Amino acid sequence: MLTPKQVVEKWVVAFNNTDISSLRELYHANAINHQVNTHPLHGQDAIIKMFSDEFALADMVCIVENIFEDKNWAILEWKDPLGLRGSSFFDIENEKIIFQRGYYDKLTFLRQHGLPLPTE
Repeated sequence: MLTPKQVVEKWVVAFNNTDISSLRELYHANAINHQVNTHPLHGQDAIIKMFSDEFALADMVCIVENIFEDKNWAILEWKDPLGLRGSSFFDIENEKIIFQRGYYDKLTFLRQHGLPLPTE
């Protein structure tokens, strides 16, 4: 059985390879993904659509700085090659992500990738 840390290590590999199929396999069918700068996404399909959409917008790379584990939780501290930093918290049950919350500066991300800024 994989530990939460090992599940997140697999998530990083899938993310860095833009491997939608492998990402899908890591999420529970009823998972919730809440990047705090957006509304929570409910369900595997919504989460995978978000990844597909984001991978189409920008080349993203997750460089692991730390992965911490506490019981069924894994906490990922990351950076990207452009200097953006963030963290993600993963609640893992039976080797599946059932809840994920992420923190990063979305405006910096958009600026770094030359993407449109929100008008609201």
